[in-house]
Amino acid sequence: MFQVPLPLDRDGILFRLRFTTLAVGTVCCPLFGFLFCVIWSLLFHFQETTATHCGVPNYLPSISAAIGGETPQRYVWRFCIGLHSAPRFLVAIAYWNHYQSCHCAHPRYPRLCRINFTLNLLENIALLLLTYVSSSENYAIHENSFILFITSALGHMLLTCILWRMTKKHTVSPEERKSYKWKLLLFLFNLVTFSVAVCVYFHHNWYCEAGAYTIFAFLEYLVVLSNMAFHMTAWWDFGNKELVVSSPPEDKRF
Repeated sequence: MFQVPLPLDRDGILFRLRFTTLAVGTVCCPLFGFLFCVIWSLLFHFQETTATHCGVPNYLPSISAAIGGETPQRYVWRFCIGLHSAPRFLVAIAYWNHYQSCHCAHPRYPRLCRINFTLNLLENIALLLLTYVSSSENYAIHENSFILFITSALGHMLLTCILWRMTKKHTVSPEERKSYKWKLLLFLFNLVTFSVAVCVYFHHNWYCEAGAYTIFAFLEYLVVLSNMAFHMTAWWDFGNKELVVSSPPEDKRF
């Protein structure tokens, strides 16, 4: 006799995932996409992705050329960024709730929390835009998306360091000290590297020296990798947390 399957136990947990696993998976998506695109471009599309308007020797592709100029790099990068974007929004909300739960008597603390949350969202949205609109398809949108991305990313890093200093200055937790230390170091490294990259980029455009664009591309790589590492510090921030799908307590049957 055919039996109708019983409904799931509403008192049980349907899904559980450690936050550390979520953090690693979220960062590994763009990391894999980045490494794949750069290596594939060097091996199979070297001439196309390293060419510049100056016509001087160049040995590394810029990130825009590596991720958006050729296939399959363009498809792999878009897949990886699209896959990691939803968890990024989830992590942004987790940080927002975390900051709201922290006690801070400073009158500007709530406003700084809102700005930081907005910058976190803008960083992810801008990354999606510059990913799905390549420089060869629409240079203006791609360029403005990149400006929005790097501005919101640096602003988010800076405010994150400030907020953690405001709320964690009396902490004795080794994980929190390590998280703040790496956040500050990665922010400073990202800021300095990006500033030097901008100078090298304009130097290349003005003087067209051989190898200048290669240095710029390498500095770009460091900016991207340090940005990923900064977001990876969530490993220490939420190491004891879990993502759980279950029934709310008031709906449970007793």
